[in-house]
Amino acid sequence: MSSQTSASHATGNGLFGLFCLGSYLLSLSYGTTFLLAMKLRESGGSESDAGTIISVAMLSTFLAVIFSGHLTDLIGAPRAIAAGAVLLAAACLGFATVPAFGVALLASGLILGFGWGVFYTLGPIIVAMIIEPARRVKYFALLSGSMMSGIGTGPLVGRASEALGYSVESAFVVAAIASLAGGLVFFLLGPNIKQQQARLGPVTVCKISARAAQAVLSSKAVFAIIMVGLGGAIFGGLSSFQTSYAALNHLDYSLFFLGFMSAAISCRLLVAGYIVKRDPYLMSSLLSALMVVSVLMFTFFVHSSAAYLLAAVVLGVGYGLTYSVINGLAANEAPAGQTAQSLVLFSLSYFVGVFGFPLLAGKVIVNHGMSTLLYIILVVALCNWSITLARLVWRRTMVGATA
Repeated sequence: MSSQTSASHATGNGLFGLFCLGSYLLSLSYGTTFLLAMKLRESGGSESDAGTIISVAMLSTFLAVIFSGHLTDLIGAPRAIAAGAVLLAAACLGFATVPAFGVALLASGLILGFGWGVFYTLGPIIVAMIIEPARRVKYFALLSGSMMSGIGTGPLVGRASEALGYSVESAFVVAAIASLAGGLVFFLLGPNIKQQQARLGPVTVCKISARAAQAVLSSKAVFAIIMVGLGGAIFGGLSSFQTSYAALNHLDYSLFFLGFMSAAISCRLLVAGYIVKRDPYLMSSLLSALMVVSVLMFTFFVHSSAAYLLAAVVLGVGYGLTYSVINGLAANEAPAGQTAQSLVLFSLSYFVGVFGFPLLAGKVIVNHGMSTLLYIILVVALCNWSITLARLVWRRTMVGATA
């Protein structure tokens, strides 16, 4: 290895460490949205109100994802994320200071979607800017781990605030401060990222078009795109109202986020590299089955803290690894020359599930109870699993016909 290549590796690793720190800080803001149901109940609101606020973020996230490429052309990816961090901080301050459900909280949800959509889309672009192609798979997993750590930390900050005698609103204030700190990290990294990018060559930011979207949705990649939306619905439905579920069952909601976060992060960092090299159809089927098992546990078998923690761990393993597998399918089964567009649609489908489903979930809890929501989530999980089973049967039929 030449001294120039070694220097490039060292520079990229140093930048990536700070990049992960900034990503972790920004991800706290999304994690605290899982506390909205609890906050609103304390002020006379309901889970339906929380679901409405979260779902509003879906609309602005769509716009952020679609136009993030244009924003990057104007000011660069690091500064675009820094601007998104300011929006995330503003949204968290809105959640902290507005006492009850209304236009102001809906506006905060809208602002959150803009900030999160920009960061979620451009984060992998920055990894591609500072890391050589041969090493990117590993670093994408590390990025995912740092983001999941931040998301899981958000609710835990709320639990710690309660234990120290503070209100849940203090968690949103902490997230706002963290977002500003993360934005500062990205802003300061801008010149170094630009310098590193000059060494590695330019990275194209995808701008989706109607023709490209039609081509992708007509290919086999559409199955992975549908699955990530269904998986996002399962994750969003369970996480957004976990405080309500835990209160109903006299449990500590921090156990869910500790179990889920630990399992998802460790699997993505330690096991995902092995899993993605196996048969993706078979792996996606087995991992989707784990998600079904987890939802069954939450629905029928969680009567103690140990069972609660175990159900969260099973969900973390199934969801954490399934995402990695179907992300690869979305890329590999896309039409030639449309891989980037397929991944953008993959992200958009994820946002539909994770931000859109809580709108339905909140209304179901208020009108029909938590048990009904769990049955609906179980149906979603079974639909997700059935796609993988159908693909396995179809492939076996096609192989048999060819033979």
